[in-house]
Amino acid sequence: MTQQRHLEGHLPADHQLSPHWQFSNLPLIGRLLADYSIEDLWETDLTRLPRALARQRRRARTFAERHLMPAADELDLCTHLPAGQCHPTAHRILCEAGKQGWLSYFMPAPLGSMPWGTVPHAPIWQASLIVEEFSRACGGLMLLLSAHHLGAMPMLVAGNVGNILRHLLPVYQSCERGEPHLIAFAITEPAAGSDVEDGHGAAVYRPGVVATPTDGGYLLNGRKCFISGGDLAKTATVFAALQGEGMDSWTCFYVDCLAPGYKVARTELKMGMRASGAAEIELTNVFVPNNCVIGGLRNGWALNRATLNSSRIPVASMGVGFARAATEVAIEFARHYQVGGKALIHYQDVQLHLATMVAETRAMRSLVWQEAQAGWRPRQLSASMCKFHVTDRAQRVCEMAMDLLADHGGKHENKLEKIFRDVRLTRIFEGTNQINRLSMIEDWQAQLLDLNHRVGA
Repeated sequence: MTQQRHLEGHLPADHQLSPHWQFSNLPLIGRLLADYSIEDLWETDLTRLPRALARQRRRARTFAERHLMPAADELDLCTHLPAGQCHPTAHRILCEAGKQGWLSYFMPAPLGSMPWGTVPHAPIWQASLIVEEFSRACGGLMLLLSAHHLGAMPMLVAGNVGNILRHLLPVYQSCERGEPHLIAFAITEPAAGSDVEDGHGAAVYRPGVVATPTDGGYLLNGRKCFISGGDLAKTATVFAALQGEGMDSWTCFYVDCLAPGYKVARTELKMGMRASGAAEIELTNVFVPNNCVIGGLRNGWALNRATLNSSRIPVASMGVGFARAATEVAIEFARHYQVGGKALIHYQDVQLHLATMVAETRAMRSLVWQEAQAGWRPRQLSASMCKFHVTDRAQRVCEMAMDLLADHGGKHENKLEKIFRDVRLTRIFEGTNQINRLSMIEDWQAQLLDLNHRVGA
């Protein structure tokens, strides 16, 4: 059977009216000002990145396709493991990820694995490129690898070189040896999800995890929940209020997960991103020495908000990865599934559908790259806007893919139902998208209230 040279309703590339060959015959100046490329869209974007970031993005794609994609179904469908147990395949991937530097890329060598060529570029931009590639391959394994960086972020944001060398450097070195050491980020409490991410709620919230002064340090008591990677973490950045005080006393503590009184009570049986555990942690008189206070007493709220501002842009890039994966599934389905004696791709309404999905995905990526490129000091307004808008649109793209596949979209072997389950979580963690909308307004309120000030949007 001869291969079709063009889609129905479109001209072949060698037709007299096709711009493909006509553009190539333009004079030099014309060729410099006009293009009609048939290059792959992913490769096109690659050429627009700084060379060092392009190399990092390609490395991330290679790792994801070699290690994450083949294990995605196995870890999504496996039996829910007891708290603290790591699936052998997940452990193998963690070891390999550590050796290749995917668990230590927020500091340059010799402190971490960030290539020196990428140092001039915002680490948030680097993280966003990596997270998109990992999300496209498997949401759960992406989260397993990425939540670790969230746990480490308070130490980086606090900026105490001594603490970074004392606490974070050994973690990175262990990971690079192939001995995974994950760090969990523990802010959420059973009675407070949004209240630990929104100042208005925090102002009236009674803290559930409390730090009591004792000789040489503090005793932590209380519970944390929905802690990504908390079941496998060896250490955690735990946020607690000081005894007798409110959320304005919140302090970050670097906690050894093997310390007496620290217990992983359970992990949730989740709808999506199942390769990464969401743990509930019990703290019963867990001793934390004074030198494990991160950023100083009563500075935890600022560290928490700064950490969330840094992480919300990479969370948006998760949405880009999921939308991209869903679009690729839809395109492949349309190329091969036949209705009325021809593949779906030849129907113009299907072409319109796919064009919208591609445009949405690329618009999302453009917003992420715009904010990430300036992400040395991520602003709450920008990070929150990026997070809620991109993840909302990402779910819509996944729904469009489900529409196209119809009954086939719900079949696990077509991958789309897993992507759909995974993308939903991006609109919940790192602050629900409603909370992120309010965070945007919170940051903008000075301009909104000043009627004499020119408010630009």
